[in-house]
Amino acid sequence: MSRAALAMLLMALTVLPPLATGPPHVARVRPAPAQAPIEATVAHDTPRLAMTPRAGAWIGTAPNAVGRLTNDVLTRDENGRQPFIVIDKQAARLFVVDADGSLIGQAPVLLGAARGDDSVPGIGERPIARIRMFERTTPAGRFLAAPGRNTHGEDIVWVDYDAAVSMHRVRPVEPRERRLQRLASATPTDNRISYGCINVPVAFFDQVIGPLFSRGPHAVYVLPEVKTIGEVFGARTAKSGG
Repeated sequence: MSRAALAMLLMALTVLPPLATGPPHVARVRPAPAQAPIEATVAHDTPRLAMTPRAGAWIGTAPNAVGRLTNDVLTRDENGRQPFIVIDKQAARLFVVDADGSLIGQAPVLLGAARGDDSVPGIGERPIARIRMFERTTPAGRFLAAPGRNTHGEDIVWVDYDAAVSMHRVRPVEPRERRLQRLASATPTDNRISYGCINVPVAFFDQVIGPLFSRGPHAVYVLPEVKTIGEVFGARTAKSGG
């Protein structure tokens, strides 16, 4: 190579960019803030729904009372091969069970502020302002729940129409009640806040409860917290929703 050609080559190398040794350059962006606590995001899609496609496999991890009642209902074929719901008041949790025993979904719920397994007679006819704290119970039993609408036109599920007990989307109307935060908490001890109705996460109601009851009534089993299971479910008498 001549001296002139060598000189030209050296000049070209001095203006070439260095070889890349790392990832391609990207524009700097402000780091995303840390994920907010669940109580700040629960209004969207949280709490997450827990699903499993394996029939019956979930029963071993469910609360004992839920598993025993579910097995009994399936063995007796009480619901004519229809899905049903089990609500554990002590765990403040709802389970939607398919006819073959598989778990359609589960979610935390808010329940009546007062402990107890019975509704006060005539409570469904009284205005909310006249319902005292110790009367705000979610009744236990087997109910034939049916879809309906409340006085605001919202689609709900009537669990016990006469007692005005329904299952509906959680409504954070009064900020001081912190209903969304209560649903998102890791413990069931703060899930007692309603007048007796069963408050369900919005996403769960829209994805599971609403579509289920759009096909008609279904049985809802509410486990007791004061009485024994035998006292409540021994007779296996269905109470009708409206």
